[in-house]
Amino acid sequence: MLAKLSTRPAVRRCAGTGVLALALLGAGLPAAGADRPQPDLARFYGQKVTWTACKGLDMPHDMQCGKVTVPLDYARPRAGTLDVALARYRATGKKQGSVLLNFGGPGGAGVAGLATDGEQFMDLTNGYDVVTFDPRGVGRSSPVSCGDGSDEAASATAGAADLDHPKALLATLRQAAAECARTSGPVLPHIGTVNAARDLDVIRQALGDKKLNYLGFSYGSRLGAVYAAQFPHKVGRLALDGVDTLTEPLSEQGVAGAEGQQTALDDFLDWCTTDVACPFGQDRRTAGDEVVRLVGALDADPVPADFGGSFSGQDLVGALVQGLYSKQLWPSLERALVSLVQDGDTRGILNFATGGSGLPRSGRHGNGGLVDPQDIPADNLEAALMAIDCADDPDRPGAAQIAKDLKNLRARYEQASPVFGRYRLTQLLMCYGRPKGTDFIRDRVKNVDSAKMLLVGTRGDPATPYRWTQETAARLGPSAVVLDNKGEGHTGYSSSTCVHRKIDDFLLYGSLPPSGSSCPADGDDWSATTHTAG
Repeated sequence: MLAKLSTRPAVRRCAGTGVLALALLGAGLPAAGADRPQPDLARFYGQKVTWTACKGLDMPHDMQCGKVTVPLDYARPRAGTLDVALARYRATGKKQGSVLLNFGGPGGAGVAGLATDGEQFMDLTNGYDVVTFDPRGVGRSSPVSCGDGSDEAASATAGAADLDHPKALLATLRQAAAECARTSGPVLPHIGTVNAARDLDVIRQALGDKKLNYLGFSYGSRLGAVYAAQFPHKVGRLALDGVDTLTEPLSEQGVAGAEGQQTALDDFLDWCTTDVACPFGQDRRTAGDEVVRLVGALDADPVPADFGGSFSGQDLVGALVQGLYSKQLWPSLERALVSLVQDGDTRGILNFATGGSGLPRSGRHGNGGLVDPQDIPADNLEAALMAIDCADDPDRPGAAQIAKDLKNLRARYEQASPVFGRYRLTQLLMCYGRPKGTDFIRDRVKNVDSAKMLLVGTRGDPATPYRWTQETAARLGPSAVVLDNKGEGHTGYSSSTCVHRKIDDFLLYGSLPPSGSSCPADGDDWSATTHTAG
């Protein structure tokens, strides 16, 4: 559930086949109440960040980059380390510390995100260094990859007949998981939100901050909530926008996602069919059926894509997931679909499906150091998303249970959305046969005794439904303050001047709106030219 801060289609898009990146998971996970570092962690908490100019053609000249070193395994801190990539814009006003950003995903690379969308956070530099990071397993920080395992899983789930033969399907997925483990390297068993939150605290200390000031979007809200449960007395000003669930299993999250994306697609088709160029025609009654037919045709007969690969119907669904997050993306999504439908040209739609990256998949494990930007595997976002979600979810139905439930689940998902249902159903399968994830989030992230946190829920959010904001706030307890954004789209910071201002006011000045207050549905979209902190 990557937050859509940018309206440019080549930035931070989830890769097209949502089932692809299965992971081998497990590892010692830390307990709650970790405010005091363990003695063996002293060398990590004694670091200071060295900032230098960011390397790369697309890096803003005024953005600086650095790193911190963290234990690979917090249960055995002497057993190995990895580096976490950082980036920042320096404070321009009177500095009161740093504010850390997470753009969501899971699997979104913070450094690339800040380079693209940094203008949205310039008001925060009135009081803070604005800092972001690539979480472990993501971007430059020991990126995970499934290599050819992605293609194995894609072929296993591309045709409708596969769901009628779960035994063969699950065998193929198990093979794909082994390939993920082979190509991801030693970070894979130690990936997940609980360990990422531990990394966040090391970063806080390395930045010289006594408490964590934080703005997390979508999945980033899960990371912020887990941090607050682990380090309640280190919480400074935490704002969570597009609030994730802490309790629903992946199967239920998939239904919610399918319903939300179907609503977004219906809205897109309402708009598209008023344009003579719409590739699905001008008859709104049949346009939805045309989309279903296109997905089915591409699943049955994928078209060639760059680097010798192919583009399937499920790849198209993954691209639609990304293109429908914001109305501002609709014109470019329409043009990409026209090229696909009329000319078989996948280049435009691949910008949505792969984040604009055409790099081949890589099997490089690295040695725990930062990888160069050009060596980040093309499937890293999807591989990290699946690995982190599996690490965070303790449910592991066996083959017999999956076979028993699959028919009814398939009907339920397809009822939620004829386009996105199949894509989301794979969420249930992606962790099959792997060690169960932690139960820490479900069991222990609740009744957090910390400073007040601002939770923003958007009524028309297609990825993180508003009820998740309410449920998560109830779990967190009196520390949670809810802002009801009555608008549309995923998250509110970039789509509502009202939300943008209230978050900035909280982070900069500690000014919290009353819990239950709202921002209007007809609020103006935020823009760098009109927004000023109030």
